[in-house]
Amino acid sequence: MSVAGSFQGALEYLPCRYGKSRLLFRGPKRGLDGRYVAFLGGAETFGRFVETPFPALVETALDATREDAAAPALPSVNLGVVNAGIDLYLGDPAVLSLAARAELCVIQVMGAQNMSNRYYGVHPRRNDRFLHASDRLQQLFPEVDFTEFHFTLHMLGRLLEVSPERFAEVTAELRLAWVARMKQLLTLLGGRAVLLWAAGHLPPDTHVNALAPAPLFIERGMIEALRPRVAAVIDRPLSDASLQTGTEGMVFADFEAAAAAEALSPAAHQEIAAALIPVLERTLR
Repeated sequence: MSVAGSFQGALEYLPCRYGKSRLLFRGPKRGLDGRYVAFLGGAETFGRFVETPFPALVETALDATREDAAAPALPSVNLGVVNAGIDLYLGDPAVLSLAARAELCVIQVMGAQNMSNRYYGVHPRRNDRFLHASDRLQQLFPEVDFTEFHFTLHMLGRLLEVSPERFAEVTAELRLAWVARMKQLLTLLGGRAVLLWAAGHLPPDTHVNALAPAPLFIERGMIEALRPRVAAVIDRPLSDASLQTGTEGMVFADFEAAAAAEALSPAAHQEIAAALIPVLERTLR
């Protein structure tokens, strides 16, 4: 993850670390001595280009509705990482321990492309980085030179171009691996989790073997398979109004304009927070 706080006009994310983890998270750093809510996910949870992402909005709202003013506040610990996949959390014992100690975890539904599987391996901390193709994938696509790829999306785009039929075999594996990996994560969290769908469309009912829309390769049945293992599922899509505000209210440098245009707007973050707050209030009682 690159933090863009040193460039004129860019947002300062106040990067911080927790415990012995090598990962950088969005600050300001929160105290972990008492109760807290942990937020796991990708760029949307991190809140790229947004001054107050939904974890911070939730923290403020929960603090405002405390019945006992003398009770300690319930911090929101933002563990979102740009381009994160499930492997990032399962592969970091310090972060897993932190999440397991949380009163509750909000887990953004992340795409299935950025995780190691039987066809290819990804970097353990930068999950969008392609490391190697397995013998199985090389045999499935003998005409592809995998040494030219550095990112998973670039590699997957090439496979789709070469053979949509064989590409479907890869995405089938990704779906199976995603469900298994998510079940493992939720087991480690003891069911104290809320699953969050942060996209402008409903989870599709059938396979979508394309490189859009995000989260990639996730369908309704995969989420339903996890429902018994979580405290709640928030799966309604973001409104058109929140998605059509462009970069209004965002903070970014000139060279970040294209990336900002694809990020969730402050209005979308407010919408997510509004959906989360009543669910968390009920669950945390």
